Amino acid sequence: MMAAVGAAMQPASSRAVAGEPVPFIFDTDIGNDVDDVLALGMIHALEARGECRLLAVTITKDHELAAPFVDVVNTFYGRGDVPIGVVRDGVTPATGRFNILANQKDDGQLRYPHDLMSGKDAPEAVSLLRKVLAGEKDGSVVMAQVGFSTNFARLLDSKPDEFSPLSGRELVKKKVRLLSIMAGAFEPIKGKPHYEYNVIKDIPSAQKLVNEWPTPIVFSGYEIGLSIPYPSESILKDYGYVEHHPLAEAYHLYIPPPHNRPTWDLTSVLYGIRPDRGYFDLSPEGRVTVDEKGLTTFEAEAGGPHRFLIASPEQKIRVTETQVQLSSQPPIGASTAGNDQ
Repeated sequence: MMAAVGAAMQPASSRAVAGEPVPFIFDTDIGNDVDDVLALGMIHALEARGECRLLAVTITKDHELAAPFVDVVNTFYGRGDVPIGVVRDGVTPATGRFNILANQKDDGQLRYPHDLMSGKDAPEAVSLLRKVLAGEKDGSVVMAQVGFSTNFARLLDSKPDEFSPLSGRELVKKKVRLLSIMAGAFEPIKGKPHYEYNVIKDIPSAQKLVNEWPTPIVFSGYEIGLSIPYPSESILKDYGYVEHHPLAEAYHLYIPPPHNRPTWDLTSVLYGIRPDRGYFDLSPEGRVTVDEKGLTTFEAEAGGPHRFLIASPEQKIRVTETQVQLSSQPPIGASTAGNDQ
């Protein structure tokens, strides 16, 4: 393995302005796996702590219940007004195992109140991204991509519009500080190269992203989340402060406990918002390439735009504890009576 770069030596471009919440965009294929859901809960916990502002959630899963489910989670945490944008002609049109919770009713009433009932009523993701980015300070926004590269690749190709006279690439270069992405694999898995799901589902978009994205990118490779599983004991014990919790119910619907699900997407969120806490080390600077089959390769290069996360055994323990605490943090004002945490 390459020598790690210590947290104190992390790139200045990844660091938040002291005391200011990180303007944050979350791009997700929610519904394909449940780590996206836990990651979204983490974002809301960090916003409640004053560490970030969730500017928008954009979705690369092309099913009409994906956006309503995101609205379920946002509304549960008291932020039902967070803008949601959706992909059109995306690569995974299936429902998913838990997005059906958006339509779940008890005694004729929605179990989880929300007002976005179909992704067909949500704006297209690229238009929303341009609108949100245009309204933020230059060099301030952190973007996290934990699904496919479809939306962000299309953003690069976008044209000037009513929100900005800049091209998509120019707008990203002006407004974005860091892209924290769950994609690729930078260590062999069981001795073999790993073709990571987020990359292989939309290889052309992944290639465009690594070749053309104009700001630093930090990758959380498949091996990182795989080595930091979410303890299912937390799902069973830490979410009982309400009768129905969308994160815990989604986890049960995806694969019921005692399954410990890897935390691929949570790690990208944690690094994106808290890059200077020492949760991870970084590879040297370099460049990631994506071949025609979707295999990611990293080559060290002085001044290169890409790095990937590295975690020691001690860091993995700390990251697990942090991710559990944040994901299970109740919304502000929620009663925790009956929670045995």
